[in-house]
Amino acid sequence: MLNPYASQLGALDPLEVIASTPAKLRALMEAIGGERAEQPRAPGKWSAREIVCHLADCEAVFAFRLRQTLAEDRHVIQPFDQEAWAKRYANYSVEAALATFSALRQWNLVLVRSFSAADLARPVNHPERGEMTLETIVETMGGHDRNHLKQIEEIAGGCASNL
Repeated sequence: MLNPYASQLGALDPLEVIASTPAKLRALMEAIGGERAEQPRAPGKWSAREIVCHLADCEAVFAFRLRQTLAEDRHVIQPFDQEAWAKRYANYSVEAALATFSALRQWNLVLVRSFSAADLARPVNHPERGEMTLETIVETMGGHDRNHLKQIEEIAGGCASNL
């Protein structure tokens, strides 16, 4: 099955993308500032703060998926309803979300950098996306980062031109 986030990567190395995202995210959020971070990019869309909260939640999910794929033969991924999770984002600050995302990402990077070719080929099943591999999860992490960084760049508008 085609990875819906792979197109976000283009020719970029997913490992380089996931390693650089925390610093890019922090710089974008500093450029946006607190008030603008609360404004959605369009009606019905998430604000920059909510996107960072989503990234923190997803990093926790990726942490579990990576480890379960290594630990369990043919692991079946548990999907989650991101909109249901987002209902609680008003409780979280940008600072807490950035700190959580960054810490979990560093933890996940140590693991991802240890993967062998055999590890990356380990099969996993996503009930909504079908058969995948551990490598697909890593690609998804990078593509997901790029997707949401672009959204935050859109919110930042002219602020991001210096980044």
